Amino acid sequence: MSPFSWEEGGEANGEPVYRRKGAGSMIRKAYVKSRKMWRVDFEVPAEELPQGMDVKSVHIAGTFNGWDKRATPMQYNRRRKAWTARLYLAPGEEVQFRYVVNGEHWCNDWHADDYVPGEYGEDNCVIRLPM
Repeated sequence: MSPFSWEEGGEANGEPVYRRKGAGSMIRKAYVKSRKMWRVDFEVPAEELPQGMDVKSVHIAGTFNGWDKRATPMQYNRRRKAWTARLYLAPGEEVQFRYVVNGEHWCNDWHADDYVPGEYGEDNCVIRLPM
């Protein structure tokens, strides 16, 4: 049995909000000297997405892409059975983000560095990138 679960956390803009509980996803950060940027790898195991949902797509929306819920798709890695994405972000940034499942279900990741209130009543995940 998985140590993770999702709970429906109400609605934001008329869409269901899911909150992730547990420790299954991974957010890995590494500074790339040649680019002078942070490489941030996101990984969300498929089994950790809301149960009963036929997941066709997962995207990351956030301050880095104007909260465009289609701009940053995650790829499904069959070997790892997880949705993955890699971003390069500038040092010193504090990036807010959320996962978007099937273009409509907004989900948080409890492995973010912090959480801040969003403008629609939900919490946004935060990643902090040192200088």
